[in-house]
Amino acid sequence: MVKGEQELKRFMRKTLPGAVKKAARQAMEEGAERIVQRMRLSVPKDQGGLLASIGWTWGAPPDGAMVVGEVGETKHGLRIVIYAGNKSTMVTNKRGIEFQNALIQEFGTKDRKATPYFYSVYRSQKRAVKSLITRRINKAIKALNDG
Repeated sequence: MVKGEQELKRFMRKTLPGAVKKAARQAMEEGAERIVQRMRLSVPKDQGGLLASIGWTWGAPPDGAMVVGEVGETKHGLRIVIYAGNKSTMVTNKRGIEFQNALIQEFGTKDRKATPYFYSVYRSQKRAVKSLITRRINKAIKALNDG
């Protein structure tokens, strides 16, 4: 047995996960908010309902929302979902079929040009947000080590 092994194990089991989880959670929220703000800037200005529907949440998105993807792992309780659209942004075509306006704006139709605001922003920000989370986790670990 190595001297201090038990103290290290106790530190790793109790102190480290709480501090790291808190730092990761804050960084994930900040990153999600950054992505959402940029998405809102990219939405066509005449799409007020869609603009208002863009957001993020811990857990499940609103009914009818288009989900960009999930960040984090449910096993550890850290899962942010970035979404756009809800029941109020559903539109009906000439044949009476309902569609999510968030998808129509993003991908277009044969009669309507696409105005990407969702995946393009997500892809452009994904790396920066991942780096932000990593830096915050490393900073939290370093602070515990120094303290």
